[in-house]
This record gives sequence, structure tokens and C-alpha cells, in this order.
Amino acid sequence: MSPAKPMSAAELRRLFLIDPQVAFLNHGSFGACPRPVFEVYQAWQRELELEPVAFLGRRFPELMADARSRLADYVGADPLDLVYVPNATTGVNIVARSLDLGPGDEVLVTDHIYGACDRTWRFVGGRAGATVRHVSIDLPVTTHEEVVEKVWSAVNERTKLIFLSHITSVTGLVLPVRELCRRAREAGVLCLVDGAHAPGQIDLDVADVGADFYTGNCHKWLCAPKGAAFLHARREVQPLLEPLVVSWGYEAEEPGPSRFVDEHEYTGTRDIAAYLAVPAAIDFQEQHDWPAVRERCHELLRETRARLLEMDGFRAIHPDQEGWYCQMEAVEIPQCDDDAVKMALFEQYSIEALVRNWGDRSILRVSIQGYNTRQDVERLLDALPRVLG
Repeated sequence: MSPAKPMSAAELRRLFLIDPQVAFLNHGSFGACPRPVFEVYQAWQRELELEPVAFLGRRFPELMADARSRLADYVGADPLDLVYVPNATTGVNIVARSLDLGPGDEVLVTDHIYGACDRTWRFVGGRAGATVRHVSIDLPVTTHEEVVEKVWSAVNERTKLIFLSHITSVTGLVLPVRELCRRAREAGVLCLVDGAHAPGQIDLDVADVGADFYTGNCHKWLCAPKGAAFLHARREVQPLLEPLVVSWGYEAEEPGPSRFVDEHEYTGTRDIAAYLAVPAAIDFQEQHDWPAVRERCHELLRETRARLLEMDGFRAIHPDQEGWYCQMEAVEIPQCDDDAVKMALFEQYSIEALVRNWGDRSILRVSIQGYNTRQDVERLLDALPRVLG
């Protein structure tokens, strides 16, 4: 089915459940689910409760296989190399807690790592006696080649795994993960990519990225319900992974075609409706010509960036090139109390945007999704000088 003519932002806004009084410029934190997708999600929940034994006891394998196949096709994967998980942080934990780390081993991360994942590696490294090394990607960045060389120069004979964000959380940068994964593979170093912000914001092909392990959220930019994410693992490295929860899939009585799927997909009684609604989220974006929507969002974000950088004390963190950002943009702002500014924007102006102290900098991150209008941006641009002043 060919996509319909793209809706305007105002028309799309009416298809989302977001409070119409709020200028919601923080889609990147938790995402937002369109009403048609949310209705599919609730329909699956009702169907589960109608006959729980049939749903979870007999239909589970087929339902999950169908949903997994659709997602795998969307992200360029084989369905047997991908499993659903509640969120990308869970995917990171599966890999991190499976690694055979010991004293002298190192895990290499960047200082743009998502905070929850940083805690994961500190926890795992601390228990194993391994070192977690942070390599700094200094701001402002200049070229992708410089980032590659900076990260790769920190790799040594003790490096067991490189952990990279595909799109960084606070700074919104698209990192050159493909080249770093290629080098890691050649050097025999494992590579895990945190793609929490990638599905739905960029054209994702996990096979092309080439990571040993790739985890991504469906509930953010793909607009699926909360609690839908995936972990992809290359066939060759799947035996390295242990399930976080050992249940009926371990030493399965009726094994499926993939031990990886068996062990990680069935982890006991749970609500799988969010996973089953992912195909509806893919359909929604296909029906509304999402590539055109994303292009429109990026153009509005580019204009917003230019106007933000005209304000006193606002500084760019990357060149104005499309390869560095998509639908999230971060700029450095005058140092401030991040919580106070964030709450003032919300309580005084009904604006939801991310303000975060990051190292010795204060960062403003703006997300533009298909439902965001120029009026949302104008409200932010009008409020910022008042709040920061």
C-alpha cells in the first residue's frame, strides 16, 4: 500500500495522545504513541485477558514470531538473530552481564554514554574487577573521522568490548559506529551499539552497522507503546549470551529453530502487548510517509538550531551538517540549574524540553517529531531568554 500524502504537523498532533496544551519538545526521552497504535496495543491486552491460557500458553510462539519477523525486516535483520526486550537498557544488561570479564580486562566507552548504561558497566566492571575506560569526545566535534580516530586510539590489547551510542542521548550526535564496528571486528574486539534513539529516526540496517550486538528502542522514534525494544546479536556471538531470566526457554522441551530466541524470548508470564503492537507502529509510519515527515522535522530543527545559536551564550556542539543530527539537536547554553530551568519551562510556559548539566556544561536538547509545529518552537524561543535571564 502506497503512503498517503503526508499530514501536516497539526493534523498528526491530533493522532497523538499528548496534552494539546503542552509544547512537547522532548520526544527523545520516552517517545509518544499515536492513538491508532495505542488502540492496537490495548486490543492485544484485551485479547490476552479474554483467554490467558490460549494466548500465553498456546499462541505465544506464533504471535511473537510474527511480531519479531516484522521488526526484523524493518531493521534489516534475520528474525532468528533478534529478540524483543522491554527497553534498550535491558539489552545492554544482557550483553554486559554475559561477558566473561576479569581483572586486567577493559571495556571502552565514551563520555557521551547514556547514564543508565554507564551505571551498568560500572556495576559489571566492579564485580569482575575489570576497568571501564571513558574516552572523551570533545565538543564541539569537527569531523566523523576525528571521532573514529579518537575512540580507536584508546583501544589496546586489554580491550574486550567497545560500547558505543549510535545516537547519543544528551548531545543527540549521530556517531560513526559503522566504521568503528568494522575496525573492532578486524581486531577481534567485541562491539555493542546502543541504538536507543535510532529506530524510526534514521534508516536502520543492523547488518550494515556490523555490530556484534545491537539494541534499540521501538517506543521512542518508532512510536510503539512503552516497553518495546529489541536486542540483535550476530549468529556467531549468540552463544556468548546468557538470559537475564532463566525460564522455560532454557533447555526448552520443544526447542525452536534458535536457541538464542528460546532462551531470551520466553521469560515467564508477562504482558507482551507492546511487542505485538510494534507492527502497527511500523504500519502507521508507512501509511503517513514517515521519510517525508522526518525530512520536515529535520528542516524545522535546523531552523530552530540556527535561531538558538543567535542567542547570547548559546554555542554549537557540531558543524551544521546533516550527518551529525536528525530529529534531536543539542546546544550548549549558559550555565544554569538544569532542574530549575526545566521546571520553569514546564510550569510557567507548558514546554517540555530537556535541560541537563553534562560535565561542566549546561545542555539544551530539543526533539522535533512529526506532531511538532512551528508554534511549539516559537514558544520555546520566546521563553528561553526569560527563564535563563
